Amino acid sequence: MTDTDFRCGFVAIVGRPNVGKSTLMNHLIGQKISITSKKAQTTRHRVNGIHTEPNAQFVFVDTPGFQTFHKGALNATLNQSVKDTLGSVDCVLFVLEAMRLSNADREVMALLPKNTPVILVLNKVDKAKDSLMLSMFIDQVRAEFEFTDAEVVSAKHGQRLGELLDKVRPHLPVSMPLYPEDMITDKSQRFLAAEIVREKLFRYLGEELPYEMNVEVEAFEVDGHMFRIHVAILVDKEGQKPIVIGRGGEKLKKISTEARLDMEQLFDCKVFLEVWVKVKSGWADDVRFLRDFGLN
Repeated sequence: MTDTDFRCGFVAIVGRPNVGKSTLMNHLIGQKISITSKKAQTTRHRVNGIHTEPNAQFVFVDTPGFQTFHKGALNATLNQSVKDTLGSVDCVLFVLEAMRLSNADREVMALLPKNTPVILVLNKVDKAKDSLMLSMFIDQVRAEFEFTDAEVVSAKHGQRLGELLDKVRPHLPVSMPLYPEDMITDKSQRFLAAEIVREKLFRYLGEELPYEMNVEVEAFEVDGHMFRIHVAILVDKEGQKPIVIGRGGEKLKKISTEARLDMEQLFDCKVFLEVWVKVKSGWADDVRFLRDFGLN
């Protein structure tokens, strides 16, 4: 293979909250590195997922869902992250839920770059039963923006992802790979541990979950073939602690156990995990604090 045979570039995955962006990236790279939830703003950091083939390397960028409902420094920072990402990639995947085009989708569409290839990706296509209606819906969406191409997928079931990659590949610049071929993310194990705990919080607390919540890894030690990880769950108010802990500590124990099992699978080693809840008042509107967390 010569230098001119290989392509490598950055591909942003954007869309409103809950259209399946993180699920799509996880299936594209074949490993779970970006957390998923039905709750808006599960993704708070720019997460890069790497998929390498013999002739190309795709660096997928999972962005927070562009948010207008919640206000404050946290969401302003997350929305700015989406805008910044769109200006620094080689191709954009605009993800829509099949047969649904909302005002929130249109707000994201208004941010799409005019001079970068943008591919329309209709997700959850397994729920669209009528192929004629689906075709008409694609035409409707394409009438509102000049997309380079379009593809229908089911991220959850891994359907038509190869076809999507085929449409992205020509838009990657000719370049040697940026990362080793066995690397699936540029994020550290410490970062991934925090994300796994955060996912369990979203999953097991549901609507009870305080919006102003984050996770901090206070210690990450390698002890032979064991990782010792100490995690603090940050909430905004003292009254929110019992919501996370649960009666008799039941919820926190379930969150910790599920997170530990996921970490052992991802890191391929034994994990000792200790999780507790800590109050950090006003953190979600403290811009300096957001910067310290890598959110700004």
